[in-house]
Amino acid sequence: MINIKKGAVIGCGMVGSATAFALMQKGLFSELVLIDAKKEKAQGEAMDLADGMPYGTSMDIYPGDYSDLADCALAIIAAGASQTPGEKRTDLIGRNVKILKDIIPGICRSGFQGILLIVSNPVDALTYAAWKISGFSPAKVMGSGTVLDTARLKQLLGEKLKVDPKSVHAFIIGEHGDSELAVWSSANVSGIDLKHFWELKGCRDYEASLKGIYESVRDSAYEIIQRKGATYYGIAMAVLRIVSAIVNEEHSVLPVSGVVQGQYGLEGLCLSLPALVGREGIEEILEIPLDKREEEALRRSAGYLRELMKTI
Repeated sequence: MINIKKGAVIGCGMVGSATAFALMQKGLFSELVLIDAKKEKAQGEAMDLADGMPYGTSMDIYPGDYSDLADCALAIIAAGASQTPGEKRTDLIGRNVKILKDIIPGICRSGFQGILLIVSNPVDALTYAAWKISGFSPAKVMGSGTVLDTARLKQLLGEKLKVDPKSVHAFIIGEHGDSELAVWSSANVSGIDLKHFWELKGCRDYEASLKGIYESVRDSAYEIIQRKGATYYGIAMAVLRIVSAIVNEEHSVLPVSGVVQGQYGLEGLCLSLPALVGREGIEEILEIPLDKREEEALRRSAGYLRELMKTI
């Protein structure tokens, strides 16, 4: 029987450990299993996190193995090689697919029946690979997708417009990577069309500014990696948002990576589109309105991902 209050983080590197820290602070789980190929690493992270328990939410955090996943509601896969300066997410595909081929059979043998959440990069291709390797229902396999990119977009628009980014409603969709696109045609601030709100705030150079904001979002990871060597806090918060939607049965609309099955005429790949996310995983992938340029950009992004996935 699945225990909705039990989760697992597989891969205790910087992203995995930051994710575990965020989950501990939020208190979504009462039990969190940490698994790593280096068992001492998982033990050390569990010990370090447990030290903060008197000042946070009470939960049982411990190092474990795949046998501990039998009743887990959610397994977060953060294992894999990370980007280095000058490296693209897609450069990691061969190494990280190989790691998935080691991890997922162990998860399946445990009797795990929960949701697989893929965080490792390139996330869209690895989500597709995880679905194929596991044989799980498409609803039960998702990637963190462009949830982080969308947060970056909201943050930058909020800064530009001097408004709470939580009031900004806009999406980055497609590949979590260089071919991603911003959906400007339906972007709004609390229901007010983005362009109209832009004018209300007295901002100028609408088209040029949006282009600059999009490029900043697209290139953000490269900029951070160049400066500090890795990104992990932002993605940890994005994963926390997805996990909250699942555990709390929120039916939230989030641009996670999932198996497309005819949306926009696409199939046979994973890419990031707004989807209803709840306790059963991806409840529905939403085919939101796109203008002609956005549809073309989405098809280019899908074509790029399809070619990438031929390599696996």
